[in-house]
Amino acid sequence: MGFTLGCRHSSFSHHWRALLAHLVALHLLHLGSAQMRVVAPNLHVTAIVGQDVVLCCQLSPCKDAWSSEIRWIQHRSAGLLHHYRNGLDLEQMEEYKGRTELLRDGLTNGNLDLRITAVSSADSGSYICAVEDGDGYADAVVELEVSDPFSQIVHPWKVALGLVVTLLVGSFLIIAFLLRKQVVQSKELSESFQPLPPPESL
Repeated sequence: MGFTLGCRHSSFSHHWRALLAHLVALHLLHLGSAQMRVVAPNLHVTAIVGQDVVLCCQLSPCKDAWSSEIRWIQHRSAGLLHHYRNGLDLEQMEEYKGRTELLRDGLTNGNLDLRITAVSSADSGSYICAVEDGDGYADAVVELEVSDPFSQIVHPWKVALGLVVTLLVGSFLIIAFLLRKQVVQSKELSESFQPLPPPESL
């Protein structure tokens, strides 16, 4: 009987050890998921209207992202710039069709870089790089600022228009001053030529 109890005790301990190992594995998996991050090497990207720009993000720790679901999202509209899953490029916002490319050469190294071609001022704003796979979910935000250098150029016609307006205003003020002066002088002159009163009779 003692042997039977010993066997049962041994079997009971074995099951507990197996359960404990399973729980530890789940805990480690959870920790691995919590530790997966998306890192943006450059949080603020600048570009000029008409240029192509690359928004960079990467997985940390570094791992192959080919089998991951990758989404680049425009923050202000929550619209999809680019959606990649299982090796395919999926739906995206109408205004970005044909203008975005996920640089797949870097996926093996955990790079999630997105190229946007021919950027405009309307492309300025925040973009979210989100990745999801069997290890969990993570994201990062990249800020894009697109400037238009031509908007800062002072065109010659604007300079000429400003000069003409200045001359016209100046001429008007001078003419008004001269007219006022002429009126005052005419009044003084008319007062100086008033007829003398007749002499008093003796």
